[in-house]
Amino acid sequence: MSFSDLFSTSFSSRNRGHFSAIVRVALADGKLADVEKVFLDQLARRLDVSEEEYAEILADPLKYPINPPYLYSQRLDRLYDLARMVYVDHNLGDSQVNMLKKFCVGLGFTPSNVDYIVAKAFELVKQEVDLDTFIYEMTNMNK
Repeated sequence: MSFSDLFSTSFSSRNRGHFSAIVRVALADGKLADVEKVFLDQLARRLDVSEEEYAEILADPLKYPINPPYLYSQRLDRLYDLARMVYVDHNLGDSQVNMLKKFCVGLGFTPSNVDYIVAKAFELVKQEVDLDTFIYEMTNMNK
């Protein structure tokens, strides 16, 4: 096995674990809302999750291990992607905001800060900031 194959396999595994974790959050209330399904479809494409893996994960989200981000910057990186995907149609309703709140808790953000984090994330996404600006602003939002 070449080094590039090893990296590719590790990256793919991490993506499946990330996708599986988000599916678990989406299914936490026992059902998958239409807006969540659309979001999962988009996320699967972005993370290169195959149709077969997608079906397997939806059927049994516990099949793949969660690879939670332990660094704050990694959580912010994932939050940036999620916030942009949720805001893709530029129409924020209660369901989109609540969905991102669930994802934030799933990413490891403190539940007591989730409202503030989500509001700031959507504010930055509306401004169409890049990832580096997003991370800087989110890291320094209390200063």
